Amino acid sequence: MFSSAAMANLACQHFRRITGPGTAPCRYLQTPMSVRKHSHPLLSGVFYSSDSTKATKRHGLVLGVYEPESDEGAIELSTAAESFNLNLSGRLMDLLNVSGGKLKAGKARVFHGLDQKYTSIAVVGLGKKSAGFNKQEGRKDCKENVRVAVAAGVRALKEGDCFNVTVDPCGDAHAAAEGAHLAVFKYDELKEESKRKPEVDLNLWINLASTDNENWVTGRTYAQGQNFARKLMEMPANKLTPSTYGEMVSKRLVDASAGDLSNLTIRVHQQDWIERHKMGAFLSVTRGSSEPPIFMEVSYQGSASSEKPLVLVGKGVTFDSGGISLKPSQGMDLMRADMGGAATVAGALWAAVSLQLPVNVVGLVPLCENMPSGNATKPGDVVTALNGKTIQVDNTDAEGRLLLADALCYACDTYKPESLIDLATLTGAIDVALGSGATGMFCNDHNLWKSLSRCGVETGDRMWRMPLYGHYSKQVTESRLGDVNNVGKHARSGGSCTAAAFLKEFVTCPSWAHLDIAGVMENKDEVPYLGKGMSGRPVRTLIEFIRQHRPPAS
Repeated sequence: MFSSAAMANLACQHFRRITGPGTAPCRYLQTPMSVRKHSHPLLSGVFYSSDSTKATKRHGLVLGVYEPESDEGAIELSTAAESFNLNLSGRLMDLLNVSGGKLKAGKARVFHGLDQKYTSIAVVGLGKKSAGFNKQEGRKDCKENVRVAVAAGVRALKEGDCFNVTVDPCGDAHAAAEGAHLAVFKYDELKEESKRKPEVDLNLWINLASTDNENWVTGRTYAQGQNFARKLMEMPANKLTPSTYGEMVSKRLVDASAGDLSNLTIRVHQQDWIERHKMGAFLSVTRGSSEPPIFMEVSYQGSASSEKPLVLVGKGVTFDSGGISLKPSQGMDLMRADMGGAATVAGALWAAVSLQLPVNVVGLVPLCENMPSGNATKPGDVVTALNGKTIQVDNTDAEGRLLLADALCYACDTYKPESLIDLATLTGAIDVALGSGATGMFCNDHNLWKSLSRCGVETGDRMWRMPLYGHYSKQVTESRLGDVNNVGKHARSGGSCTAAAFLKEFVTCPSWAHLDIAGVMENKDEVPYLGKGMSGRPVRTLIEFIRQHRPPAS
């Protein structure tokens, strides 16, 4: 064993001490070291490292450690960390102990020069090993802790210029893959090359005796589906028009099928098709824009053709100015992501095709811009939907429900779905009600609600059930000029509820859910592994729902 003085020197030579602002320098520093400051939020403060760590090619490793179960207990290494520690004759555990010992959940501590292959090692806090389902939070902390911790480690290494990172499965390779891949997402392809950040190559630390690799691949696919949605939502509206969306998504789905298109059908319908199908509600939104609308229809047949499909409908307004009911200019740039419903449908479909899930899934996406012009729909206009109902349009900024009305009618009439789920950044009211804590879900089928809720528990991307009462239906069906009104009698009261009640007027499927994702559209710092920007939520919950779906016994 080392003496305490020797251990102090060793610690200062091989690790970066993660400290908070204002923390005093390391008291046991006894040899000349390079001292640097850095600005990464997870690694704020002063850290110490030897000059020998300035390698040109850096390979990082993320390892997990559990908190003690009690105040008197000792930290416990993950399986991968224990193996690595044994190979180092216990040096990793020694360094952890002298550098502060316990590591809080979601925090990272980085060491350098311990291993020839891995120039930098991020040890991350996994919380308590006994963590499981958290009833209060409505999620599995054992999974969420892994996502948060692995993301912290990967980001810490990336900040240290490690772009080849091996990841400890931390007891849940699926969750580790999600955290790692979601954490490295970036959208900088429109910047000059010198400002773009390198891609991070992520790999799994493999225990050959486990199924970790299979779970890692599945978790990676979940994250990549969400990242695809994030990219679509981040793209400027002049780069992602309705037609561009159709091209991009079609290509990604074809690529995911690995050349086997026998179970994949993609149709991109143009305006004449929309007109022939008498989708007057949808067309009323498109009138103000010079960009032609499209209606995208994707069918993936992963099961027998006799089985009814799951149908996903996504609102695809690639830019929402509000139309004649013009939005305020502040924050209007974020309305490039008003096609978040379309993006989440694309991400979920891509994952279903990539994983070759044994389920029939259909995606329907009406796409257009909502713009003001001399041709635009005016407040007070009355339009006719696919099912023949007339709609009084009192607010052209309540346009998403008009697209969805025709798409929902088409879904019910054409596919007679097993379950029907629509997703839309529909109302600011749901953001006021729930913030970014959960997706607001309105549902006419208790079993469908329970299934989606369980999937949110697994993915950490939760659902919260909202009321679909006749109380709200009455407010939208008592319209002066038409059968229904697109904002209802009391426009500012229960806005998300009246929007859902409006959609209900166009649904005949007995198993339907409406997911209002306006509150979860963007991430600031609420979900640590997502970072700042468009979130792509709740793609992983949708994928989990499709993956868990079992058709009813015949």
